[in-house]
Amino acid sequence: MARVRIRYKKSMIGYNQRQRETIRTLGFSRLGSIIEREDSPSLRGMLHAVRHLVEVVEVVDEQSTGGRA
Repeated sequence: MARVRIRYKKSMIGYNQRQRETIRTLGFSRLGSIIEREDSPSLRGMLHAVRHLVEVVEVVDEQSTGGRA
């Protein structure tokens, strides 16, 4: 399964409570922190809701490519 690396890049001050809760649900506690999660439709939906607050990068798994990039 694919993984995504998510960076919390913009403060949630001034945004509504639902977006604040989405950031907390993703697992962020501090601005600038980075987490990795398994990609799923529900995760993509949460990321879409806060796309202006986070940066998403897909992670290439070395095991699935057989060690080759």
